[in-house]
Amino acid sequence: MKALTWQGKRSVSVEEVPDPRIQEPTDAIVRITSSAICGSDLHLYEVLGPFMDRGDIIGHEPMGIVEEVGSAVTNIKAGDRVVIPFNVSCGHCFMCRKGLQSQCETTQVREYGSGAVFLGYSRLYGSVSGGQAEYLRVPHADYGPIRVPDTGEDERYLYLSDVVPTAWQAVQYAAPPEGGSLAVLGLGPIGQMSARIGRYLGYRVIAVDPVAERRAMAQRHGIETLDSSHDVAEQLKDLTDGRGPDSVVDAVGMEAHGSPVAGVVHKAVGLLPSPLGRQAMETAGVDKLDALYTAIDAVRRGGTISISGVYGGTKDPLPLLTMFDKQIQLRMGQCNVKSWIDDLLPLVDDPSDPLGVLDLKTHTASLDEAPQMYEMFQKKQDGCIKVVLKP
Repeated sequence: MKALTWQGKRSVSVEEVPDPRIQEPTDAIVRITSSAICGSDLHLYEVLGPFMDRGDIIGHEPMGIVEEVGSAVTNIKAGDRVVIPFNVSCGHCFMCRKGLQSQCETTQVREYGSGAVFLGYSRLYGSVSGGQAEYLRVPHADYGPIRVPDTGEDERYLYLSDVVPTAWQAVQYAAPPEGGSLAVLGLGPIGQMSARIGRYLGYRVIAVDPVAERRAMAQRHGIETLDSSHDVAEQLKDLTDGRGPDSVVDAVGMEAHGSPVAGVVHKAVGLLPSPLGRQAMETAGVDKLDALYTAIDAVRRGGTISISGVYGGTKDPLPLLTMFDKQIQLRMGQCNVKSWIDDLLPLVDDPSDPLGVLDLKTHTASLDEAPQMYEMFQKKQDGCIKVVLKP
């Protein structure tokens, strides 16, 4: 089969690789019909290279048709249309029963002190082959796959793999009061959906991004927007009676664009031999923290910050005096996809499309075009916000 493989820093290629096969009774094989490129994939493309191995199949936002199931899989069958959550979880351990599937104790990657295995996402999360391919082996398919209706565009359901539940969790963790205000920093796919979900839930949403096309997309859904090239914290305070928003979602994470220092650090870490690069990532502060610092400055006293953007450093400095003095609540973490599906499947299946899932994709491409799409997405060219690959 064809699959998109990691080859090095800013280098991915489509290669012929062996077809996946059933390895465990709880496995399934899915023929991929759509697989999206996530902003988190750019971290593999840019800075997490020390945790990648040449030839790794990437991608963690897939859906498709079940081709084959293992002997222990009874919840899905061949021919079913399914979305595959990015985190691989068992459904029955202590953490899964608590609704923390991203911390699944059955699949935790203890070698790196990480939580549950993720599809296509480096040694840190298990080095399991991902879904930017023609076929995918799905571990723990007796629990993970989400059956969806046979009709309707893939894009109506595809984002249940990551984007929609991650954004929903981000807003739930932000927990604005009824009728309160929510600022969303970053208008990539997660920020776009977080802003729409916040508005759907009745909050005043103010979204911030430097890219005009991203702000325009949010505005189509009734979202107030700000250009982040100005003093964002002061603008947000001016718009909220001088106090700042009740809650802030940081949907940016460790992006290095626009930060010379972080950019140099990311480049240096990414070019180190793998053992040295891994050690640097595990012991250093390598993140650009502008968005998080802005959130801390902007949120009102007693407010909440929800972090959905991915950070990678272990020694990043935080202004704890300010955080303590302002009595800020901080919530974060990888999404527990399965916990939110009962809330979300009816919304994405609603013909009125209340979350605007059909207005998120900006580019459709074949699997063969994926390397060009990664470059375009990373450079924010051609209004690229969300790419869907069609194997």
